[in-house]
Amino acid sequence: MRHPLITTALVAAIAGSAFASSQAFAAYGKGDIYTRIGVAKVKPDSDNGSLLGGDMDTDVHDDNGFAFTLGYRFHDKFGVELLAAEPFEHDVDLNVGGTDIGASVEHLPPTLTVQYYPFGGTEARVQPYVGLGVNYTHFSDEDIDTGDDLDLEESWGWAGQAGLDLVIDDHWAANMAVWYLDIDSDVDLNGEDIGEIEVDPYVIMAGISYRF
Repeated sequence: MRHPLITTALVAAIAGSAFASSQAFAAYGKGDIYTRIGVAKVKPDSDNGSLLGGDMDTDVHDDNGFAFTLGYRFHDKFGVELLAAEPFEHDVDLNVGGTDIGASVEHLPPTLTVQYYPFGGTEARVQPYVGLGVNYTHFSDEDIDTGDDLDLEESWGWAGQAGLDLVIDDHWAANMAVWYLDIDSDVDLNGEDIGEIEVDPYVIMAGISYRF
């Protein structure tokens, strides 16, 4: 089964090749400022690691929420984009010796990528892109059913991105995009380090794009 990032990149390439013809609207390229707004699904990796020296298995659940980006094209084929969102809240299952313990955590994952647009500077109606950059994740509102003090430390990691705009007119486009975020956090329980949890999610977003 292909990962969402690979699938989206393939769709973008195929669609872009099929529709890269001239249209009656302004070319996408240098100097463009844009925003993308939509609904995002954060889907953590299926293996989130273990804590307490391997005695506690972890399972981080999916969440959906509102997300948006702000981008700038400094070259016809290159740009930068910042991903932001409302806080995502994940339920976390902790299993110790066959006993399940419930927990939850919120996080904000602002992500900055440098993007490449193969059809930049043209009037192609389909504009695929890929990006590579860095992610910072801040965790908050950690809670565990036992009432203990649970704390997840901030995370820095790399990020990959693929997506496409389906251009409607000079300003509007439909958009779909997917990011892979490298998110690993050290976990403290009652002030003691109990290991690292690996979230490593895909963020899958569908919405609209507006070019200023």
